[in-house]
Amino acid sequence: MDSEQNDPAQAARQRWISVLAKAKLDELESAWEDLADKPAYDWLRRPEVGMVMVRARTGGTGGRFNLGQMTVTRCALRLASGGAGPASIGLGYVQGRSKRHAELAALFDALLQDEARRGALEDGVIAPLEAAHAERRSRRSRKANATKVNFFTMVRGENE
Repeated sequence: MDSEQNDPAQAARQRWISVLAKAKLDELESAWEDLADKPAYDWLRRPEVGMVMVRARTGGTGGRFNLGQMTVTRCALRLASGGAGPASIGLGYVQGRSKRHAELAALFDALLQDEARRGALEDGVIAPLEAAHAERRSRRSRKANATKVNFFTMVRGENE
């Protein structure tokens, strides 16, 4: 088994990057505004918009096929106070064309890699964003289930 799959630090980072990417821009803006000390940063890659191919599987487990393309925005930055280490580098990949969303996601990614800040950011930013996303998903699911139609076939007694 690949050692990267067992790394808890990498799993934690994948989780918070996912949460940041799925968050609403206004939620991230609010979290950023509530942050007491906003660090300076330098761009490694300014936000840029591009396309990625979305792959899917037949029935969720079958053969792969190209479903279509999706617009994404990405960027990379380094915290000015973080030195030259990889822990001071933040990445942001988000669906759509929001350069600010990618920037905020990268900033929070870089901040979350700092052990001293991680606990407060997990509790104050990531947990609320995760709960908000779960609520949006639950609301969509309830709305879809309200329109669900169950089809069934009745067997008529005419055929032997």
